[in-house]
Amino acid sequence: MSGARATSPWIRSPAWDLAFILGPAFLAAGGVAVVPALQAPTLPAWGWLVCVVGVDVAHVWSSLWRTYLDPDEWARRRTHYVLTPVLCFSAGFVLWQVGGAALFWRVLAYLAVLHFVRQQFGFVMVYRHRAGERGHAWIDKGAIYATMLYPLAYWHAADDRVFAWFTRGDFVAAPSALAPVALALYTAALGLFAGRQAWLLARGRPLNWPKLGVVVSTALVWYVGIVALNSDIAFTLTNTVAHGVPYMALVWLYGRRKWEGTGSWRERVHRPALAFAFVGVGLALAWTEEALWDVLHWHAHAEFFGGLAVAVPEALTAALVPLLILPQATHYVLDAWIWKFDGSNPGLRYYLFLDGDRPGGGEPWRRRAGV
Repeated sequence: MSGARATSPWIRSPAWDLAFILGPAFLAAGGVAVVPALQAPTLPAWGWLVCVVGVDVAHVWSSLWRTYLDPDEWARRRTHYVLTPVLCFSAGFVLWQVGGAALFWRVLAYLAVLHFVRQQFGFVMVYRHRAGERGHAWIDKGAIYATMLYPLAYWHAADDRVFAWFTRGDFVAAPSALAPVALALYTAALGLFAGRQAWLLARGRPLNWPKLGVVVSTALVWYVGIVALNSDIAFTLTNTVAHGVPYMALVWLYGRRKWEGTGSWRERVHRPALAFAFVGVGLALAWTEEALWDVLHWHAHAEFFGGLAVAVPEALTAALVPLLILPQATHYVLDAWIWKFDGSNPGLRYYLFLDGDRPGGGEPWRRRAGV
């Protein structure tokens, strides 16, 4: 790309980005900071229903619109889409056989952490691209990674956190000395980033506000949810809302622009007036998945699933759990491919940013009132 500044540094518009990309993180961090009920040590049933089922698991299923439900993607990457779940299941089965539940959940937890961290890094790089920024990328990269790696280091070094990523003990315990070292690096990275913004302001240079918003909101979410508050509901709410809502919004925007004017059912589902249908598909699948989890394995929220509980023989658990986790594991792996701007995703720049010509020709996408 050229070094010229884009017409707008925002993905779609200031209002849209603030509402769906940046706003959820600020609202989640602010909410748990000021509402005492959101600082309780345990996760209430309604919190699990809203945050885990309604946001986290639903966002996993929303990636179907970008992958398996996209006929162009299916035709182009059929081998990837067939082999990925097969390999994920096989890897999970082997992990359980080798190290049991402890190793299985530990590997999955770190894969999930990588997925969450990389999403925030990706938003920073997207907003750099949108603003036409070329230099000092290492400052931005250091800042965004620091906002998440210090809270994670603190968590690894502390033994008093009442929450877990998946299950108790899924993170490796680290020496307590790790936390102050990580804090020093965190302070240095964010101080350098802040100094860079002050330098730009002093010279009358424009700030990249959406990029700044990603760094600040990410810092708030990870610090408040992990370090400042020792609360399962605070961690779950900040973690899922800040990650899941922007992801679903990005998938919707991509589909909205890709299917506009095609006359297909996908176009109708991606209309603003039918956003409930787009979200509803993910919610229905999330509910079904969590029902299977609870009835067959966790037995933790039977009140939502008719009180059903099936005792699965231990010999079958090694196959059952990797099978149930398949949507999530597949989502983590596929996500490493489907948002790359390296030319491997034809049309990605156009459908997200309206950069260049419409793939396959045809009329350029036209903005309409309320779209």
